[in-house]
Amino acid sequence: MTHMKLFQKSYPEAELLIRQAHVLDPRTGIDAPHDILIREGQIAEIGAPGSLSAASGTATVEAAGKHVFPAFVDPHVHLRSPGQEYKENLDTGTASAAAGGFCQLIAMPNTSPVIDSVTVLRSLTTVAGQQARVPTGFLASITIALGGTDLSPMAALADAGALGFTDDGKPVTSAGMLRKALQYQRLAGGVIALHEEDPALSGVGVMHEGAVSARLGVAGIPSLSESTMVARDSAIAKYEDARVHFQHLSAIESVQALAYWREQGARVSGEATPHHLTLTEEAVRTLDTRFKMNPPLRNEADRQAVIDGLRSGVIECIATDHAPHARYEKEMPFEQAPMGTTGLETSFAAVYTELVKPGVLPLDLVIERMTAGGALYGLPIPKIEVGAQANVVLVDLDSTWRVGEHGYASRSENCCFDGRTFNGVVELTVAAGAVVYEGFKEKNA
Repeated sequence: MTHMKLFQKSYPEAELLIRQAHVLDPRTGIDAPHDILIREGQIAEIGAPGSLSAASGTATVEAAGKHVFPAFVDPHVHLRSPGQEYKENLDTGTASAAAGGFCQLIAMPNTSPVIDSVTVLRSLTTVAGQQARVPTGFLASITIALGGTDLSPMAALADAGALGFTDDGKPVTSAGMLRKALQYQRLAGGVIALHEEDPALSGVGVMHEGAVSARLGVAGIPSLSESTMVARDSAIAKYEDARVHFQHLSAIESVQALAYWREQGARVSGEATPHHLTLTEEAVRTLDTRFKMNPPLRNEADRQAVIDGLRSGVIECIATDHAPHARYEKEMPFEQAPMGTTGLETSFAAVYTELVKPGVLPLDLVIERMTAGGALYGLPIPKIEVGAQANVVLVDLDSTWRVGEHGYASRSENCCFDGRTFNGVVELTVAAGAVVYEGFKEKNA
C-alpha cells in the first residue's frame, strides 16, 4: 500500500511567529498563553508569551486575546470532483476548508465517474496535487458505481492510495454484500465507512418523520431507517471482526446501537455533523431547502442523544458532510431539491457558539473531536508540540461574524447556517507546514 495518503499543491514552508496566543491542545496538555515559532514548516519553539523572537524574514502575528488550536480534520466531505465541478472543485472546496481552519480532508467517492477504479483515483490524486490547498485524501467506493452488487477492486485501490471505502450517498442494502466487503477488507486494509439507511423504510421521505412532517404534510424518513442498519451492520462487523465507521449519525436509537455494540467488542465508530448537533426538524418548517439533508434533521431528543454520544466518546469525531450544490438545484420545491448542506466554513463556529459558549460541551472536548477524524483512516493527528509539522489554526473567539455576509470560499451557497451570527473567526490556518489562509489580511484589505 502506498505511503502517500494526502495530496496538496506545493506551498512554501511557513516561517512564522505567533505571539501571546492562548494555546489549547488537549492531547499535549497545553492550555495557556504561549508564543509559537514555526520554522521551515515545523513547530520549532513554544515559549512563554512574549519570550520568543524571530529571525529576519519571519512573519509575526500578534495574537494576544486569541486562541491557537491544532487545525481541524474533516473525515467526510464532498468535493464533487471529478465530473460535478459546477457544484465544487478541489480548489474551491479546499479553499473553503482553509477558511474554516482545516488541515486535512477526506473526500467521498460519489462523483461522476464514481471513484471505483485505479484510473479514476490516480487521475483525481494528480489533480489534487495541483489544486488542493489543504492536504486531501480520498475514499474509494465499496461497490462498482455505488450499485451495491459488485465489489470494487479494493486491494488495488488501497495500493493506489485510497484511505478506505464507502458507498456514501447510498447504503449497502444487502447484508451479504456488506459481509463480502468486510471479508475482502482483510486483504485490502483500510476502514469501511457506511451511510446507514434502509431505502425500504425511507421510501420517498424528504425530512424526518415526526410532528413537523405531519404538520407540513410532507413524507418523512423514520429514524428507524438509520438505526436498524447501524444495529445490523454492527453485528456483521462484530461477527467478521471488521473495522467499520458509521457516518453522520442522527438518531437516538443509532447512538444506543453504536454504544451497545462497542461494549460487545465490535470495532465500530461514529461521527456527528454540526447540523445534527445544533439543529432540529423545527428548522424545516420554512421548507427552506438548505435544511434538507440526509440523514434529515431530527427531533430534540435525537439531537441531545448525538450530543451525549459525542461527549461520552461513543461518537468519536465531528465531520461536516460538506455537500455543495448549485443554486438552481436548491431553488426547487422542497420535495425535489437535492439533499445536503455545505459546512466547512461554519463547522467550528457553529459548534462553539451553540454548544461551547452555553456550557453544553467543553472547548477542549470539541477541539479533540474536531481533530480526531483522520486517525480513523490512519492519518496523523495534528498536535502542537516542538518538532511536529505545523498544523494550527488561529481563532478569535470573541469576534462575531454573519455567515454568508461576504459570500463563501466554497463555490456553493447552500449552507444551513446562512445568515446566522456566530462567535469564532478563523484568522489564520497553517496546514502541512504552509500558510493556507490569512483571514486577518482579508479583513484589513
